[in-house]
Amino acid sequence: VVRVSNLARAKETADIIASHLPGVEYADPDPDLNEGRPCHNIPGGRASEGTIEKTDESHGRIEAAFQKTFYRAPPPAPKGDDSDEDSDESSKHEFEIIVCHANVIRYFMCRALQLPPEAWLRLCTFNCSLTYLTIRPTGTVSCRMLGDIGHIPYGMSTFSMHTGYNW
Repeated sequence: VVRVSNLARAKETADIIASHLPGVEYADPDPDLNEGRPCHNIPGGRASEGTIEKTDESHGRIEAAFQKTFYRAPPPAPKGDDSDEDSDESSKHEFEIIVCHANVIRYFMCRALQLPPEAWLRLCTFNCSLTYLTIRPTGTVSCRMLGDIGHIPYGMSTFSMHTGYNW
């Protein structure tokens, strides 16, 4: 399934991705995936009152998106157990593509890896980058890649208002 935030640039990107994946479900845009400040950061300097308010306003929404999207698959039935007719179904891999925004992705990564979510600003993801996370039925989680931009030429790589890698 392709999941996408409700913001224009994410929907445009998701449309491009979905055009290359015929037959894959395309979920309705989810405003819970919209950009925002997911939580306060540690270590952090003195934050303005506006930053504190924006963070407090966005946190619940972004945490709700995490709770909806990330979960353990049910464990496979024991071998020889005939109680589950759909054993092939329960052992299949699921892939979800989530097209959203850097702050949300960094927060999701910290939460999924069971790291303090306040560390989200220590991670960096470029615009249009790929992040790949594996969640196994046992509950173990692995980050396969974070913010990969190998598919984007150097001159087209951006982060915030910066171009390239050296900013």
